[in-house]
Amino acid sequence: MARPKKSDAPDLGEAQDLTAGLIERLTCPAGKTQVFLRDTKAPGLRVRATAASVKNPKGLKAFVYEAKLNRQTIRRTIGDVRVWDIEAARTEARRLAVVVRSDGDDPRELERQQDADKAAAIAAAAANVEAAKVEAVPVGEVWAVYIDERRPQWGDLHYRDHIRKVAPGGEPFKRGTGTTQPGPLFPLMALPLRDLTAPVIEAWAAKEAKTRATSARLAWRMLKVFLGWCEEHPAYAALLPAKNPAKTKKSREALGKAGTKSDSLQREQLTVWFEAVRNIGNPLIAAYLQTLLLTGARPGEVLAMRWEDMNTQWKGLTIRDKVEGVRVIPLTPFVSQLLGTLPRRNEWVFSSPNSDTGHLTEPNHPHSTACKVAGIDGLTLHGLRRSFKSLTEWLEIPAGVVAQLMGHKPSATAEKHYTVRPLDLLRVHHEKIEAWILEQAGIVFDAKAAPGALRVVAG
Repeated sequence: MARPKKSDAPDLGEAQDLTAGLIERLTCPAGKTQVFLRDTKAPGLRVRATAASVKNPKGLKAFVYEAKLNRQTIRRTIGDVRVWDIEAARTEARRLAVVVRSDGDDPRELERQQDADKAAAIAAAAANVEAAKVEAVPVGEVWAVYIDERRPQWGDLHYRDHIRKVAPGGEPFKRGTGTTQPGPLFPLMALPLRDLTAPVIEAWAAKEAKTRATSARLAWRMLKVFLGWCEEHPAYAALLPAKNPAKTKKSREALGKAGTKSDSLQREQLTVWFEAVRNIGNPLIAAYLQTLLLTGARPGEVLAMRWEDMNTQWKGLTIRDKVEGVRVIPLTPFVSQLLGTLPRRNEWVFSSPNSDTGHLTEPNHPHSTACKVAGIDGLTLHGLRRSFKSLTEWLEIPAGVVAQLMGHKPSATAEKHYTVRPLDLLRVHHEKIEAWILEQAGIVFDAKAAPGALRVVAG
């Protein structure tokens, strides 16, 4: 029988001693998708040639291992003939034969399991890295997420308080020399959230109470709410103890209780207070302080007043209430005159071209100076709200009326469910209060005079 020429295609019916030349001449005949050339030296080793395609015009060739397992033919691709040499393919085929014959395992399943184990190990490692990141997350980073989420539900003042309490300090004072001190909560911001334990917070409370108990009490209340928010988020809750670590007896006792505040204007002090306030060099601040006293509103509520909140037709004043959202109180004659003389620079009634917010910040210093001139000690801006309530006692105004004007929640069932006072009824009482306060202060005022026209000025 004549030997085949070296240029002939290999005989696929017989096992061959694989050579590079045989593999080179191996092709997949037309009409077939793949053919196999068997090796004589490594039983089970095959060279597979696939049909030509658009993607692979010459077809593909690869070493494969073929065997019988559980009466079925299994194949396992070893690799491309352009990458694997013949001896390496034979070595791999022999290894796979041992797996099949000795252990009775399907090498394809073993490989899939190995791949799955590797993927699981990678996923577990990634999860551990992520868990480590979460465990190490600092309080300050979570605090930033917290205030960003809660800001739509807060007023501007409440939001600024949360910023100030964690501020690092070191900013120059806007007035005078020196720099600001770090906020009470600043020392806790760099700690990992998991380290914010009850003993840590108790030690912080004891330290802060020595120098600024009032500020620390507010910061502590903020911290309790913040940690309560963390408990509602699984990623953060897992880092905290079951009980809110800020809610401990030691922390509460270290910070002490706030004293009952009683600063308010007495009837006999109204004359000197109005005189000192009306002599303040800044008419905007003078108007703000008088409005604060005559409306009984919270300091921040008056600062937040916009021109659109004044309804001169129906003589109503919309107050952006931190409790109920908004409330409408009467726009009394003197307050209407007072606000009508102010310049209209922007949307805010008490505008300020130098403020980041566009309106005044709480003028504590000018008010303290005016009180010093008047010989009145310790009267705060909130004390003016307290003064409004106290002064109404002289007129025997119904408590429910005063509460509605000031934005206090009703304290009795009848007030909550049965008493509905329209604006006109509130006006009867509110104008009576305003007229009496002005009379006691010795201020002559013509309630029938037209309010001052709004003046538009450049910002």
